[in-house]
Amino acid sequence: MDRALQRRLIEAVARTVIAHADELTALDRQIGDGDHGLNMKRGFEAVLAQIDKIAGQPLPDALRAVGMELIMKVGGASGPLYGTLFVTLGKELPAAPTLADLERSFAKAIDAVKARGKSDVGQKTMLDVLAPVQVALSSSGEGLAARIVSTAAAAAEATIPMKAVRGRASFLGERSVGHMDPGARSSAIMITAIVNESGA
Repeated sequence: MDRALQRRLIEAVARTVIAHADELTALDRQIGDGDHGLNMKRGFEAVLAQIDKIAGQPLPDALRAVGMELIMKVGGASGPLYGTLFVTLGKELPAAPTLADLERSFAKAIDAVKARGKSDVGQKTMLDVLAPVQVALSSSGEGLAARIVSTAAAAAEATIPMKAVRGRASFLGERSVGHMDPGARSSAIMITAIVNESGA
């Protein structure tokens, strides 16, 4: 992981989230507060504003810095949850990670998100994308990048028929069924941006 690639990956995630802000907000209007896209945009604009400082650090420190920006700048539940994801990855990953390091660290980060959000897979949250992607990562082998992208997209779609159990959407009960979870969608687009930019 050289610094140039590290910077491109961070920028790709940030710019992708910003570009999808309206879509994420529209999804959140259906089952939440309607601010997911705007909040995520604000957080990643803050990351881009600090990109020279963030991307110039070793990978673990860069990930922790991204996480702290999201915690400080993103409102609602998304800031603490995504912040926890990135900070934990920063704590767990070495500066030059292998695929095995990534799979192990991603599993640890997912556990941290579960603990922070008091939630689990199957409750119509970002975890419903993160967990299947972690399983795909552990499978390795040929075509891994394409499998990760397709897994993330399919997992976000799979939240549509789910009933929300956690978060603001849970207040809607059965009315949350039929809508994609915005956190699942934002997770999917970030994962896709990383895979596409890495050229894996």
